[in-house]
Amino acid sequence: MNPALTQFGAQMSHLTGVRAIMKDIIETLRAGSGQEFINLSAGNPVILPEVEQLWRDCTAELLASPEYGEVVCRYGSSQGYQPLIDAVRTDFNQRYGLNLTDRNILITPGSQSIYFYAANAFGGYTTSKQLKNIVLPLSPDYTGYGGVSLIPEAVVACKPTLDIDAAAHRFKYRPDFSQLSIDQTTGCVIFSRPCNPTGNVLSDDEVKKIADLAAAFDAPVFVDSAYGPPFPSLNFTEMTPIFGGNIVHCMSLSKAGLPGERIGIAIGDEKIIQILECFQTNMCIHSPRYGQAIATRAIASGALADISINVIRPYYQSKFAIVESTLEQAMPKDLPWFLHRGEGAIFAWLWLKDLPMTDWELYQELKKVGVIVVPGSSFFPGLREDWQHKHECIRISLTATNDEIETAMKRLAKMVEKLYQSVDS
Repeated sequence: MNPALTQFGAQMSHLTGVRAIMKDIIETLRAGSGQEFINLSAGNPVILPEVEQLWRDCTAELLASPEYGEVVCRYGSSQGYQPLIDAVRTDFNQRYGLNLTDRNILITPGSQSIYFYAANAFGGYTTSKQLKNIVLPLSPDYTGYGGVSLIPEAVVACKPTLDIDAAAHRFKYRPDFSQLSIDQTTGCVIFSRPCNPTGNVLSDDEVKKIADLAAAFDAPVFVDSAYGPPFPSLNFTEMTPIFGGNIVHCMSLSKAGLPGERIGIAIGDEKIIQILECFQTNMCIHSPRYGQAIATRAIASGALADISINVIRPYYQSKFAIVESTLEQAMPKDLPWFLHRGEGAIFAWLWLKDLPMTDWELYQELKKVGVIVVPGSSFFPGLREDWQHKHECIRISLTATNDEIETAMKRLAKMVEKLYQSVDS
């Protein structure tokens, strides 16, 4: 069959960003002809024994409980499994001194769905045909934001400023408030904190300033905290989740060991939550309840927050330290390479200033020496400006073994040195 697609059908049937690159990576691995690759592209979290055991224990409790049939064999509320909502409310009220009620919380099938609901409830064309933008205040950011809107032109990203420490070969992105346009055309704002792909953490002041700008136009601000505290707590620097007003705090349990169960949590103003819940009701009735039931036990007992801080965070922080130390030893000091400061998440982000080829071409060259990374240009959705920097970065996953990361960074350093030498000669 060759059915005719609608405008939305044509758009949503195409892969975007990293998903499109992953297809090439899968084909490369399949057609390797005996070549062994160090795959530093993965966003899948490592299965850590302590984390897996936690979910096994919670599953055993659920199986042994009288509520098992009620959880698995019946429909539930569109808002989410009530015991999970209660566990989140109690935990956050105690942990952060909040006054959340049930109506401030929505459970979704993964946090990606939150941004899909938000992008299309608040972004796009109004009933009076006015375009409301989905503003990404710091670019680069999560590649998935590029595919969530049914109106692609609504996604607008802002070019950042670069805080560069040339001597240390480090840098950090910061919002450029002189360029950030939040006005009557803004429908909502979305950003990740800590950031995928860079590991960047916006400061409390930066978050509050963005929220204040948006509040003046009644625009909600969705803070993607998929890597933030209290779970999975993949922040390597001190950071405080921010709540209240027009901020919707969005969480995921994927990097806390449940990516297969698709559990997202949105915490925010009751009116915004209600709009998102209606969207969810029309789309999928409610989130799967099995994962919600085991997550309830992990959160209510305090075990998930503890294991996040004591197991998940130090595991990935040690991986970043290996990337950092190996590049410092292997990369020539006179080359313009800059590693983004490791403030969180499960990736490292490398900028190769004046790279004598595109990031996609570098990705292809690295495959020849058995290293797979992700070209950085996939992580600038909505950025209309033609910016050379977009083609000079790569994302490096921290999910490989220590030896694999060290070997890959040495191969990368050797390749990069040759590339710059070829230009100079």
